[in-house]
Amino acid sequence: MSYSIGFGLTHAMVTALAGVPDSACSVAVDHAEKVRDGASVIDATGVLDLTTWPTGMRVIIRKERPHPGAQLRFNDSDGLRLTAFATNTVRGQVQDLELQHRRRARCEDRIRSAKDSGPTNFPLHGFDQNRIWLTIVQLALDSMAWTQMLGFTDHEARRSEPKRVRLRLFSIAARFTKHARRVFLKLSKTATWSVLVVIALTRLAALPAPA
Repeated sequence: MSYSIGFGLTHAMVTALAGVPDSACSVAVDHAEKVRDGASVIDATGVLDLTTWPTGMRVIIRKERPHPGAQLRFNDSDGLRLTAFATNTVRGQVQDLELQHRRRARCEDRIRSAKDSGPTNFPLHGFDQNRIWLTIVQLALDSMAWTQMLGFTDHEARRSEPKRVRLRLFSIAARFTKHARRVFLKLSKTATWSVLVVIALTRLAALPAPA
């Protein structure tokens, strides 16, 4: 089993990294394996003092320009943000390992979204009651995640978190009507995001049924 764990750099680690030449760094890549502008990675296993660490541990450092509005930390250097993670993965290019670790953020985003939807505090007294309630929340989050991914493929709403989805989409006034044995969903014409909902529902309805 392989793993990667992010951690904060100490002052001694930052000092040791300051002596590494830029030529030792490799360019970072994105999910399409294209160069990420302003980002580089380095295998710092041989640079840092890891004598007390488990055998076979590797440390990967990413240097990149911070996002607009982000504040630099005291251990960042030369205007670049330093991010570190440790892994026991022996094989693989340093760029691929860094990309693999960065993709973990999607899991962390889902956990944060779940907490924003209720599981931070269980509302009921009994264990079985809370277990049923948690299952319902998980089903709702799963349905919303797939709806965003399949229905909003080319819109920013695909990555919106639950609070924004509830504010912009779930709050749209609507009603169901029946005519000629068919059910119709009528949305408010004045709602800003009604058109987006219609596009998403049309796109979802056009998907082939699961086998």
